[in-house]
Amino acid sequence: MRIMIDIGHPAHVHYFKNFISIMESKGHEFFVTARDKEVTHDLLKLNNMDYISRGKGRRGLLGKFFYIFQADYILWRLARKLKPDIFLSFASPYAAHVSWLMKKPHIVFDDTEHAKMAHALYADFSDVILSPSCFLEPFNKKQLFFDSYMELCYLHPKYFNADDSIYEVLGLTKKDRYVILRFVSWNANHDIGQEGFSNSMKYRLINEIGKYAKIFISSENKLPKDFEEYRLTVSPEKLHQVLAFADLYIGEGSTTASECSVLGVPNIYVNSLKVGHCDEQDKKYNICHVINDENSILDISKKILNTPAYRIEIEENHKRMLEDKIDITAFMVWFIENYPESAHILRENPEYQKRFT
Repeated sequence: MRIMIDIGHPAHVHYFKNFISIMESKGHEFFVTARDKEVTHDLLKLNNMDYISRGKGRRGLLGKFFYIFQADYILWRLARKLKPDIFLSFASPYAAHVSWLMKKPHIVFDDTEHAKMAHALYADFSDVILSPSCFLEPFNKKQLFFDSYMELCYLHPKYFNADDSIYEVLGLTKKDRYVILRFVSWNANHDIGQEGFSNSMKYRLINEIGKYAKIFISSENKLPKDFEEYRLTVSPEKLHQVLAFADLYIGEGSTTASECSVLGVPNIYVNSLKVGHCDEQDKKYNICHVINDENSILDISKKILNTPAYRIEIEENHKRMLEDKIDITAFMVWFIENYPESAHILRENPEYQKRFT
């Protein structure tokens, strides 16, 4: 089978890397296109994944509108040459449009409820939309649901091993405590009209949390000069090792919050945009704390850092979470290899997926 995957964000590299490795070992062939966003290309190279760049994309509504035609043309030209049998992506309208033009199926993953513009751009041109069972707002009859999180594609214990040598990389001892702060760029389509931490809260977080633990900041944007000393400077492939041993994560990004949850790291997701996976990790497993009010961040943070019994509860809840969720990579391999039969099976018998543990 010849499979074309479009990647638009660094996280998407992680979503598909183990799937690609397993499928290639079975003789399937891949063609990867990737947007030049943040460390996406670096991650592809680090994972020895060949790819073709589709450029940096555009900012602003008008820029994003014109980029649709640019990216569609790049993928269409490649697809005509490479002749894939199936297209796969995480919410890529470009893969959807080109698959429709080529009369080939497009299987799309999506766990982002508030990405309304993306839904409108790809849904009618796609064949199946696969979303987590905790998805808050089903939006299309093509949606099928899996009982897992996208982050388990790469952080499931089958695929990820935590290595405590990361303490040395960070210049810490294993007795040291540290907290990760994450600030996002707010440039995505679904971020329009949204905003994150105020500057005053960023200063308060550093000053107050810094009394209990070392602070590291991960930021998509340029930091103020007086924040630079806190910048996390590890190479991209070590980020999940950093998260795995953190005592707490506080951030505006839902993906990193969910990564922490599946690693068993307590986290605070600060954003007015609700997402089902973080909501479930909060209400069902009490690992993530979803808040949209800055005023409660410090109180929750201090409680997490200063309550030993809470860490024991987190470990128990984390174990229960992993027992509940399927191995989504194994599920993905089955679904793509057996499509379209797999779609009929999952629609008629959702419990079939439970064999992928």
